[in-house]
Amino acid sequence: MGEFDRPFLGSEAVAQGRVGQGQLRRFTRLYRNVYIDASVPLDAAHRAHAAWLWSGRVGVVAGLSAAAMHGSRWIDVREPAELVRHGSRRGCTGVLVHGDTLLSDEVCDVRGLPVTTPARTGFDLGRWLARDDAVARLDELCRVTRLQPAEIAALAERHSGERGLAKLTDVLALVDPGAESPQESRVRLLFVRSGLPVPQTQVPIVDGHRVIGHADLGWPRWRVAVEYEGAHHWTDPRQRTVDIERYEEFAALGWAVIRVNSELLRRTPRTVVERVRRHLRDAGAPV
Repeated sequence: MGEFDRPFLGSEAVAQGRVGQGQLRRFTRLYRNVYIDASVPLDAAHRAHAAWLWSGRVGVVAGLSAAAMHGSRWIDVREPAELVRHGSRRGCTGVLVHGDTLLSDEVCDVRGLPVTTPARTGFDLGRWLARDDAVARLDELCRVTRLQPAEIAALAERHSGERGLAKLTDVLALVDPGAESPQESRVRLLFVRSGLPVPQTQVPIVDGHRVIGHADLGWPRWRVAVEYEGAHHWTDPRQRTVDIERYEEFAALGWAVIRVNSELLRRTPRTVVERVRRHLRDAGAPV
């Protein structure tokens, strides 16, 4: 790991003799006086660290930035870094500052940075984000940290006067850590809101006593499965071959497999729902 692979304050590095003033232009400037080696591929965790330095080391990493620090994926590096700084909400381009009050046990240390705990992070995301986005983010946060929605609900009881609690309650009722991507979460929400039975996530497909694979979503009672296929399912020949073989095995065991991608979700979500509904009905589900 190189000396400048993590964000640093330019003024400190110059004062310590680690770099000359004129050399700073060779680094990537993240925020005022905050730099990083130009060769480092940036991610949301780098942005979070940089924002904390920008704050004068007095902010607490929060929101999506905290989720990234706890290991959540799918967070775009172009998203603003988020901090909580009590008493001040003044940010800058690329840094969003919240003025919320944090209790002492709602902050933990992650790689040397003060970060909201997983439960507090979930509490904030569930209130700050739009409902579907909040569900998707909490699905991922709970999956990677083993956080339980009940822990977020318990924390919420300590903050009865905060805004967004009604929305948070709705979000927590829909969280399922079995989702392995935001799109899988959105597919599940589409089905639930269309009146279909709540699907199980990561459904084991069993041949006798042997698990031959897992479907993203499904209803084991009626042997109906849904697979969300990202771009790599179509662009990677090896993955396409694996998929073909898996679906043949699933079908041989009596499973109906409905394949969904982002284009279908965007353009014809009702068609996707009706296709699933038809398979469930044919299998005897009360839909």
